Amino acid sequence: DVILRPIREADLEDLCRCVVDPEAYGEFEWTGFKDPKAIRRRWEEDGWLGAEHSRLAVVSSGSFAGDVSYKDRSQGVSKAAIYEIGIALFPEYRGHGVGTTAQRLLVQYLFDTTPAHRLEAYTEVENAAEQRALEKVGFEREGVLRQILFRAGKWRDSILYALLRD
Repeated sequence: DVILRPIREADLEDLCRCVVDPEAYGEFEWTGFKDPKAIRRRWEEDGWLGAEHSRLAVVSSGSFAGDVSYKDRSQGVSKAAIYEIGIALFPEYRGHGVGTTAQRLLVQYLFDTTPAHRLEAYTEVENAAEQRALEKVGFEREGVLRQILFRAGKWRDSILYALLRD
């Protein structure tokens, strides 16, 4: 009962919670207060469906549960060959398979609608739940990137996961 769809205007208030409420998306997503109006400005610009960076709503049982994102990380002339994906869910939707399903749907969407050959995801070393979800979807752990993210007053290590089209 999980679907992905474009962000709607009605989602913007919930989506803005992620930049003004440290509890909204949880400890691994919170990197400080941001301008909530930037979310609306971006939505008005392109509906969060840009060529370089996009977001889709994660809907569970008809309710906005969070969002998935994808960014083109291709190098050189091979545009749309490599995407970095991400997910952020409100606490009440975590631990029920919503994230795994949403990521599986995003992988299918990207492989069906883009020439993507490689999908990447980064997660903090301490985020065991996200690591399990990525592995369930078929991502493989490729390595640890030391002190790549600053959050909660210190530099943190992340694990790089990847999934190839074939």
